[in-house]
This record gives sequence, C-alpha cells and structure tokens, in this order.
Amino acid sequence: ADIAAHAPSLRGRKLTAAVAFVAGTGFTLFGYDQGVMSSLLTGNQFEASFPEVIVEPNHPDHATLQSFTIAIYEVGCLFGALSNLWVGDKLGRRKTIVVGGCIMIVGAILQTSAFSFVHLIFARIFTGYGNGLITSTVPTYHAELSPSAKRGRMIMMEGTLIVVGVTIAFFVNWSSAQWRVPIALQLVFEIIMVTCIGFLPESPRWLVKRGRNAEAMAVISAMEDKLPTDPEVQRTYHGICEAVAVETSSQGSLRELTTGGRSQNFRRTVIAVVFMMMQQLTGINLTIVFQRLGLSDVNARIASAANGAEYVLASIAAYYAIDYIGRRQLMLFGATGQCIVMLLLAILGYINNTPAQIVSVVLLFGFNTFFAFGWLGLAWLYCAEIAGLRTRAPTNALSTASNWTFNFVVVMVVGPAFNNISWRTYIVFAALNAAIVPVVYFFFPETGGRSLEDLDVVFALAYITGEDPVKVSLRKDVPLAGSREADEILGV
Repeated sequence: ADIAAHAPSLRGRKLTAAVAFVAGTGFTLFGYDQGVMSSLLTGNQFEASFPEVIVEPNHPDHATLQSFTIAIYEVGCLFGALSNLWVGDKLGRRKTIVVGGCIMIVGAILQTSAFSFVHLIFARIFTGYGNGLITSTVPTYHAELSPSAKRGRMIMMEGTLIVVGVTIAFFVNWSSAQWRVPIALQLVFEIIMVTCIGFLPESPRWLVKRGRNAEAMAVISAMEDKLPTDPEVQRTYHGICEAVAVETSSQGSLRELTTGGRSQNFRRTVIAVVFMMMQQLTGINLTIVFQRLGLSDVNARIASAANGAEYVLASIAAYYAIDYIGRRQLMLFGATGQCIVMLLLAILGYINNTPAQIVSVVLLFGFNTFFAFGWLGLAWLYCAEIAGLRTRAPTNALSTASNWTFNFVVVMVVGPAFNNISWRTYIVFAALNAAIVPVVYFFFPETGGRSLEDLDVVFALAYITGEDPVKVSLRKDVPLAGSREADEILGV
C-alpha cells in the first residue's frame, strides 16, 4: 500500500522520456549560456553599453577584459559545483536542480538589466553559480533514473543538446536582435526546467539513502514499468540497499571521498576529476574560433554555422554508438583522432597559405567529430557512472568543478598562446591528447553494460583479488549486484 501511494504518474518509456526532456533542457541551457556571450561582445549596441570591452590601440588591456567577461562565468560555475559538495545530498537531486534553476533565472534578469560593467560581471558570476549546481547534478539525476541498458544513450544525448544550445545562441546572436534579447532568451529554458522537474520523481538511490524505501521501490517499479514484486525490480532495489549498507560505517560523504578498501572511493573520485580535466585539455575550446585561421568575419560565421550543424550530427551518431562500442573504446578513438588533427593543424599553420587555411577548416570539423564521439557527452556520463552511491554527489561536484576550472584556464591561456607562439599552440594540445591515450588505457575501467551498483562489485572484486580494476571491468563473469555472490564480495 505504501508503495502504491508513492507511485509516480509516469511509467516506463514515458518516465524515461520526461526525465530525458528535463535533463536535456538543462544541458541545452548550459550550451546556450556558454555560447551567447561570445558573439555579443563585439556588437555595436553591446559596446555602447559596455565600452570596457572595446579593443583599441590606446586600450590594449580591453582584450583581457573581453576574455574576462566570458571566462568569469566559469568562475561562478566552479563555485556552484563545489557548493554541491555540501548541499547535493542534503537537498536531493530534484531540489538542487530547482535551486540552481531559480538562481539562474535571477541571474538572467540581472544580466538583461545590466547598465554597468560591474553589474554585468556580478550577474555572470551569479548565473554561473546556478549553472554549476545544475551541471553537477543533472547527469547524476539522469543516470540514477535511467535503466542500465539505456543509460549511455540517454546521457550522451545531453552532449548533443549542449551543442544544440551553442548553435541556438549562435543564430540568435547573428540576428538583428538587441543584445538584451539573446541574454533574456535563456529564461525560457530555465522556466521550463524548473517547472517540469516538479512532475518527476526523486532519484531512487537518494531515497534509499534517506530511508524512504517505499518511495524508492515505487520509482524503480515505474522506471522498469514492472510490478514491485518483479525479480528485476527486486534485484535493482536490493542492489541499491547493498550499496548503501556497505558504506554505512563511514562518517560522512566528504571523508568517504578519501577512502580505499572495497569501495575504492578515492580512486573513483580521482578518475572522475582527471576525466573532466582531460576533456578541457583536449583543446575543444580553442578550435571554435575560425578567425584564427585567417577567415574574414563573414566567412568565419558561415564556417561556425556549418560547424555547429556538423557537430550536432556527429554527437547524434555517438548517441547510437555508446552502448554498442563501449566507453573506453570511444575515449581512445576520440583522443587519438584529436591528436592527429592537432598535429596536422600545426603543420598547416606553419605553411599558412590559402589552401592550408581551407584544409584547416575541414580539419576543425574533423576534430569536433572525434570530440563528439569520445569526449562531449561521454564526460558527463562516465563521471556519473564511476562514483559509488554515497559519494556520487560530491564526486560529481568535484569533477564538474574540475571541468569549469580547466575551461577557465584554457579560455584565458589560448588567446595569449596564439599571440606569442602562433601555430605551435596546436603542438601543445597534440601532446596533451597523446598523453590522454595511455591514461585512459591503463586507468579508466569500462562502465558500459552494467548497473551503477554492479560497478561497486567490480571495484570490490578488484580490491580483494588484487587485480587491476580495468581488467576486472572487462570480465563477463562478475556477479550482479543484489546477488548472494555480490553480497559476499562487498562484505555485506
């Protein structure tokens, strides 16, 4: 009776689609907010409102202020993500997303109404804080409400929608709309997300942690679209209870992040943080400015539009590949391809003639294709998967903070790097991509095809047998979470 009283109004595919829609709206907002300011900075109306961003010979420092106006948003995102270390598990996944969305609504209003440079900067930090909360929570929420067979595709879709958001921002900025209109448009995504999530259930993993077992069983039953008595529903529920029980002796989530033993929480947290760092160090944020290749402003805009469309198509292809090829193979494929492209860009940058510029544009399309397959949505998916239940919120807070930190670093460093060492900048990023390959191969376990609780069994089995977790993750004979054999491995 208690289970029936807590049954969500949506079940099965409808519930999965609704969760995907809300999570997708959050990441479309993420992409839109990332892209909207870049093109506005050089608009006449924006420069009239904020002369501090006008780059003139007598004000060369204004170039730094331009970069600062864009990059300061990442600082807000960083603090928002870090605050999830403390609020994420206290509020729950849904309430954290609502709080982040409400902060972004206020921030968008502050940005739209800005009439001074200080006002604008404060508003961007404030908005970024809300986005940091959202981006460190949505992948976890989505992963915990997705069946293991569909989890990869569902969260890879978020990567696609980041690109959709950036592309929408590009076309809005290309219009004749006054600069306040494109900034205000983000309110549409924010209001949809905050409103719709009120109709969705809380994560069953978080509910079990809070002792709300009947609600958790009702949500799992709705996710699987099966009766609570169904063996698959029961196994999933007991696997979650198992994951909570195995770590109940720990003193708190932040302390748990440093633990080893069967849970291997420290190893898993480091993997997530390093993954997000590597995503930014691939060089994705230095490849999107076509003016660096010598294109005129109009041609650069046309190339950017075509690039955005191709980027979306590549990320859709990755959506279909993720659950068939596996996480590790796509990471290795992406990093290898990105390394080759960066080396070729360096060679063409050295040649620096018109044919070389044309080929370079084509290569940038290729870079984005490799990135879409191996590092775009996969970064958010993998970090949500790799962490254990009790440390999932703080681990994702730290990994998202890592992403925003290195996003800020790359944005601030790339401009001066091209000014000082020109095409050699590509060599630096080719070396970074080359270094990523062995790191992934030797240290990143495969997470595909397993439930989130099955991964606890993988790490525990590796610990008690002394094997490499990567090798254990590739085995087919690891007991499923919720089984008697898994209980013995986990020490429950």
